[in-house]
Amino acid sequence: MVIRYFLTYNLYMKKVSAGKFIAELKKRGRRSRIYRHFQLIGLEIAMHLADEKHKSLYIKMAKIGDADALLVLARRVGDNRRVKNKGAYFMRLATQPLKNTSKQVKSSI
Repeated sequence: MVIRYFLTYNLYMKKVSAGKFIAELKKRGRRSRIYRHFQLIGLEIAMHLADEKHKSLYIKMAKIGDADALLVLARRVGDNRRVKNKGAYFMRLATQPLKNTSKQVKSSI
């Protein structure tokens, strides 16, 4: 049974060179697979900021924080034409409330 399956498998499979196989794997890897809602939000944030390089960071931020608020902030930063580095400006605005709360906690102690 196993030998017959092996022979049938070899008859129908195409012989592919290593270069073509690697190229096919790279082509498959470029496609984005989205399984969760926060992954979609993170990719949309990267798209609005034109910062595909840091899309994994935005996905992680959407997973941990308020995804909808981050998306609204990214749209606002992305629409602002005066901002040169939209990713850096977004990060500054996104982390600003965290810094303010830590100062409030330290001052109350």
